Amino acid sequence: MVRGIRTAGVLAIATSLVACASSTGHAGSATRVPPPVAKPSATPPAKADAVRQKLARMSVEEKIGQLFMPVVHGTSADSVSEGNQNAFGASTPAKVIAKYHLGGVILFPENIKSVSQVVSFTNGLQQASNGVPLLIGTDQENGLVSRMSALVTDLPGASVIGATRDTKLARKAAEATGAELKALGVNLDFAPVADVNIDPRNPVIGKRAFGSDPARVAQMVAASVKGFHDAGVAATAKHFPGHGDTRTDSHTGLPVIKHTKKQWATLDAPPFKAAIGAGVDAIMSAHIVMPKLDSSGDPATLSKPILTGLLREKLGFDGVISTDALNMAGVRKKYDDGEVAVRAVLAGADLLLMPPSLPKAHSAVLAAVKSGRISKQRLDQSVTRLLKLREKRGFLDAAPVASAAQAAKVLRSPEHRRLAATIVRESR
Repeated sequence: MVRGIRTAGVLAIATSLVACASSTGHAGSATRVPPPVAKPSATPPAKADAVRQKLARMSVEEKIGQLFMPVVHGTSADSVSEGNQNAFGASTPAKVIAKYHLGGVILFPENIKSVSQVVSFTNGLQQASNGVPLLIGTDQENGLVSRMSALVTDLPGASVIGATRDTKLARKAAEATGAELKALGVNLDFAPVADVNIDPRNPVIGKRAFGSDPARVAQMVAASVKGFHDAGVAATAKHFPGHGDTRTDSHTGLPVIKHTKKQWATLDAPPFKAAIGAGVDAIMSAHIVMPKLDSSGDPATLSKPILTGLLREKLGFDGVISTDALNMAGVRKKYDDGEVAVRAVLAGADLLLMPPSLPKAHSAVLAAVKSGRISKQRLDQSVTRLLKLREKRGFLDAAPVASAAQAAKVLRSPEHRRLAATIVRESR
């Protein structure tokens, strides 16, 4: 996949506290005193209830469909292809979405031909969704991993941005990337990379990371998350708990990283803490084994001690946890493809990315929910997080409609090309 798929000090992240107002009672008297007028809440009740109401209207099958984000074949929502028929038992991307009640799809270069084509494609995919706008994702890290490179500005990758030591440039680069993706109808980017590239011979991260200094990487990651949000696009920090100190590529093998808990806290954790502090929408798991964090031998993607115990409970992350691509070798060593999907959900994952067999994975999760192995409460937790992500980015009820004319103005704009040149210059 998702080639997407890291000492110095630990960055302190401030947490915001929500103050609760208290009310005081009044003793009765001969003169009736009207009760104080309640101040409007920060979030109107109707909006606060929107996620809960949408969840309540969904069937179990629809909820399970929300967990999946496969690759679909073709360049339009109505493209008839043997690839879709063979993989999904449905002939077009639109029919795949309808059949499985999909929550999202991920785009790759095979789906990309031209600006007008991608705009038409993403609009058509959204029209095929039934009641819940799709998460349309891609891996646009820039640099080495740039799925939309045929159309978007050639912005430098993370290592070049990191070399500038300028968080303002990191934020502007993410905002420019997000603006171009949004103009094409893409609302979720699997970026930024939050790994600290500790091993210079790392075959999978390398220049995809902002650098080898945890504190600097943390600053750049936080700035990038804010930049994506400036553009109105959801951001994903990856790959938790940290893929930076390995010489094994998790696309082809299962890396083992022997960091102690203290080393992890010092070397790997700071960028993820920074991402959470910046309000990152999603965090992607890594198909790596960290024996000091979980002695089971399971990769982090399937590890409840890591995804739930460490990421949710210790770091306090309540956004979407996405798996890295489930078709990668690193997650397929011990269990079959259906069992992998079930175990990922039980570990704490909400978004199941690129299962090698969607029918098999979907059937396995459905069977696990019906048997009670995955509780309905656990299923609702994931779907709620996925719906809240949409709400935060402004497309819970209706997906924005992309415009080819607007996209033509945004993509590879003079402003974005000047930004790319500035980053290269400042990195030297």
